[in-house]
Amino acid sequence: MARGKLRIHLGAAPGVGKTYAMLSEAHRRVERGTDCVVGFVEHHGRPRTEVMLHGLEEVPRRTLEYRGGSFTEMDVDAVLARRPQVALVDELAHTNVPGSRNAKRWQDVEDLLAAGIDVLSTVNIQHLESLGDVVEKITGVRQQETVPDEFVRRADQIELVDMSPEALRRRMAHGNIYAPDKVDAALSNYFRPGNLTALRELALLWVADRVDAYLKQYRTEHRVSAIWGSRERIVVGLTGGPEGRTLIRRAARLAEKGAGGEVLAVYIARSDGLTAASPKELAVQRTLVEDLGGTFHHVVGDDIPAALLDFARGANATQIILGSSRRKAWQYVFGPGVGATVARESGPDLDVHIVTHDEVAKGRGLPVARGARLGRARIVWGWAVGLAGPVLMALLLSTVHLGLANDVLLFLTVTVAAALLGGLLPALASAALGSLLLNYFYTPPVHHWTIADPKNLVAIVIFVGVAVSVASVVDLAARRTHQAARLRAESEILSYLAGNVLRGETSLEALLDRVREIFGMESAALLERQGDRGPWACAGRVGVGPPVGRPEDADVDVPVGDHLALALTGRVLPAEDRRVLAAFAAQAAVVLDRRRLQAEAEQARALAEGNRIRTALLAAVSHDLRTPLAGIKASVSSLRSDDVEWSPEDEAELLEAIEDGADRLDHLVGNLLDMSRLQTGTVTPIIREIDVDEVVPMALGGVPEDSVELDIPETLPMVAVDAGLLERSVANLVENAVKYSPQGVPVLVAASALADRVEVRVVDRGPGVPDAAKEKIFAPFQRYGDAPRGAGVGLGLAVARGFAEAMSGTLTAEDTPGGGLTMVLTVPAAGAEPGGPLPPEDSSAAPPTGAAAEGEATGGSPGSRASGATPPQHPARPERQAS
Repeated sequence: MARGKLRIHLGAAPGVGKTYAMLSEAHRRVERGTDCVVGFVEHHGRPRTEVMLHGLEEVPRRTLEYRGGSFTEMDVDAVLARRPQVALVDELAHTNVPGSRNAKRWQDVEDLLAAGIDVLSTVNIQHLESLGDVVEKITGVRQQETVPDEFVRRADQIELVDMSPEALRRRMAHGNIYAPDKVDAALSNYFRPGNLTALRELALLWVADRVDAYLKQYRTEHRVSAIWGSRERIVVGLTGGPEGRTLIRRAARLAEKGAGGEVLAVYIARSDGLTAASPKELAVQRTLVEDLGGTFHHVVGDDIPAALLDFARGANATQIILGSSRRKAWQYVFGPGVGATVARESGPDLDVHIVTHDEVAKGRGLPVARGARLGRARIVWGWAVGLAGPVLMALLLSTVHLGLANDVLLFLTVTVAAALLGGLLPALASAALGSLLLNYFYTPPVHHWTIADPKNLVAIVIFVGVAVSVASVVDLAARRTHQAARLRAESEILSYLAGNVLRGETSLEALLDRVREIFGMESAALLERQGDRGPWACAGRVGVGPPVGRPEDADVDVPVGDHLALALTGRVLPAEDRRVLAAFAAQAAVVLDRRRLQAEAEQARALAEGNRIRTALLAAVSHDLRTPLAGIKASVSSLRSDDVEWSPEDEAELLEAIEDGADRLDHLVGNLLDMSRLQTGTVTPIIREIDVDEVVPMALGGVPEDSVELDIPETLPMVAVDAGLLERSVANLVENAVKYSPQGVPVLVAASALADRVEVRVVDRGPGVPDAAKEKIFAPFQRYGDAPRGAGVGLGLAVARGFAEAMSGTLTAEDTPGGGLTMVLTVPAAGAEPGGPLPPEDSSAAPPTGAAAEGEATGGSPGSRASGATPPQHPARPERQAS
């Protein structure tokens, strides 16, 4: 029996229309005469989806009892007995109720496919097994119901059902997905624009990879060797030289310009293992290409151009990037080079880019160490050639005599070789030894140290002169190369220092560590003293070994003015290094001064902030404290008046006015004291584990009972907070929200778990606050808009945020979908690492499987909102404050 075919409608997020698209496909097949049945489709009460079920045969579901409840699942046996051509099975990642035929619905689908029944199904991208960690980082919630990627990849067809985040949110706002009472929560949580955009990108990339796999399979089955430029694939040919980094970055920039561009870096090694590539450089280039999102490949091939072209065509690449040849001009006599050969044989379907770089025409040899003229190995070889070469040449010419002129030229060749390898001294030794051997063995009279013919004397003198000249030129070139390398190193160091100044970097330790690394020292320290005769003190130090107490005790010291000195230990540096070292010392002094100026600026800023707060306090006290005092005094004076007889009702009213005034004063003074403690840094939270539902209800004692609606699940994890600080924060937030909510509209206080954090949201339906003012309302003594006098001194939200941050939490303001303001208080869950990472910006709880929510939040309009709600007093609860 042939296996059935599987078609999956893959959605970027719940609510994009997967089920609707599946039902539309079923209707098209029914119209063509195909026998289709509905095995399981969940419409979630959506009218348009429910209408699409009309006209389709539904197999009755199976009812199961579990933990006292009744649940319906797809009756796999009934579908198998019905044996339709096509079965519709919704929500592929669903977990079946215990007692079902299989634990997972995708396993039910596997049974239908094995029976030869075609299946149409749906799944969301967040339910793929391999993307669980990624989705959790984006949304803050781990998906419990997943389906193996391999099962989805084996589908015969995968159709992406996509929708922009804005359109998806509008669908929800119009009531097409959720009931109206669930719209706001969905828009504020899982269906934020950032979440939807990230999930959409995941879906597009996953489907693109699947399409690419289909394409490769088709090309293999049909033996297609021509390149199909369906997407930009850029192959970078690496030689192991330093120019590879330039080529990789160039390829990455080209890939960014094309949609879905891909970079493949390839290094081709010969089969005999002989290579001049540096393993360290190849490791660096591998890391670079992987950091840029590409892949690194190691290929073996003796014919490098052919191997590179075979790799490019096999990968269906569209472009090849090669570097300009590092060979010198004379080396082109051996062939045109890899770049020219690849360009000639690439054909019309491959573009070849030749990129210039700093290593062009410098040869393929390994660079000489920057700190030496000639390497030790070269000097050894130079002496070996200079001393042994003339002797070997004399032995060779003893058998074949070519004439004095030719003998001189051969000895001169040995001398030039010694000069090229070892420099001046080996060449001089070779010239001296060669002239003696020429005189003794080849100049008449032979085997004598005399020269009979003056012409022969001239020849030997010319030989010595040429040899010395060549050796001098080679030595001069080596010295010039050494000087150029040194100057280049100095220019790089000075450029680093200049960039350090421009960037305003203030890390003295980093600068000292840079000095120590550049000059190969054991330790580096910046010493300073007060006055000309004061003791030296260490302003900063890095490295190993005992600290240096005075500049005189260091191996190298560079004074900076009269009271600063840079001291280094490890070795004595040559005088030519002190110029660059002096630049480092001057920069270290600048960094030290800048750090101190910043500290002084911070102190001045703190003093200015204190002055501003005191000024604002005086302005606030002038009215907000005197008003309740005046009311209290008036009520007390009235009660003490002897010429008026007050009725019990009047006395009760006056006493109530006194109590209200005293409560207002208590609130104001409490907030002022709290802000003072926050400003002085004396708040020390007493952290312990506690349930949120124990704290939040206690914070509602100062507001009317019907003005707040609580939604705190019992399954929330415990939080690690200071109970008193959390209670005061929530109390301030709730009172502020109640103050600005419309009459009769309760404030919602909800809590949810997000990874290792717990989020408390205080949602009101007031006038809202524009984005530009959301941070300003948390500043002390700030009352937004036209807040009336007597509404507080503007400290409530500032105190709430200060207490939240003292507990390693956060407090932010968001728009309430549909209008209003939502205060989001996030605190660490019990067991979370203090000061750990905060939850993602667009994190929220995920909806139930198969559910969808969307809509568009309507920002609140500017209105009169004060940041200075004062916390209510609760006589029944302890007024514990962190000390």
